[in-house]
Amino acid sequence: MSAVLELRNLSLGYRDLTLFSRLSMDIQAGSTLAVLGANGSGKSTFVKMLLGLMDPLSGSLNWPKGRPAEIGYLAQMTEFDRRFPIRVRDLAAMGAWRGFGHRFGLDNAARDRMVSALDDAGVLDIADRPLHMLSGGQLQRALFARVIMQDAPLILLDEPFAAVDQSTEAHLLSIIRRWQDEGRAVVLVVHDLSSVLDHCSHALLLGGREATHGPVNDVLTPDRLVAQGYLSESQAAWMFRSTPPTAETAHV
Repeated sequence: MSAVLELRNLSLGYRDLTLFSRLSMDIQAGSTLAVLGANGSGKSTFVKMLLGLMDPLSGSLNWPKGRPAEIGYLAQMTEFDRRFPIRVRDLAAMGAWRGFGHRFGLDNAARDRMVSALDDAGVLDIADRPLHMLSGGQLQRALFARVIMQDAPLILLDEPFAAVDQSTEAHLLSIIRRWQDEGRAVVLVVHDLSSVLDHCSHALLLGGREATHGPVNDVLTPDRLVAQGYLSESQAAWMFRSTPPTAETAHV
């Protein structure tokens, strides 16, 4: 696999707070990276840095094939105002803003892609429903349709499974698996040690002013999770008494 993005000796934080330092890693095409950490460890800040919304304190971001014109992004649902007076199809269409004509909105090709994206996300039958009438799962599916429309080589998902049921989670995971098969790189911020991690190739654990990267089972060990403040010793002892980290769910 080729690298979509190379991070070298990266330090991230703010003027009076360093969240972590000296992180070097590659984000590979066709991979899914799980980003975990306790509250305040820098998960969402890391995503903002990847989006170019903030600069690292030091180090570099190298794009071997050049920075892509599009980076797919799904923010936390709490950051989305569903009172905004648009329909599901309008939300999906926003992912193809580069396809808008100067006077007539989406061109024909983008309109066909929008119908396909709505169908893939499972919301074609409610395409004309206003956002304020959607359940949490329906809204998240609609937001996934918008990401599908972006057609990006790098996709950033910030806690995409919060407040959705297991059926919706399974459907959204199937979309993520397809993105992997298509050679896209997916960065997935998750709060829990859950079965979602079974679908991730690598993990980035943040906390204790450290950033640890590697294969999921190498990074998410009891000792490491305790050392970086993600679990207490008692939580780790209970969780790992008989099962591996990718098979249990912990909410911390």
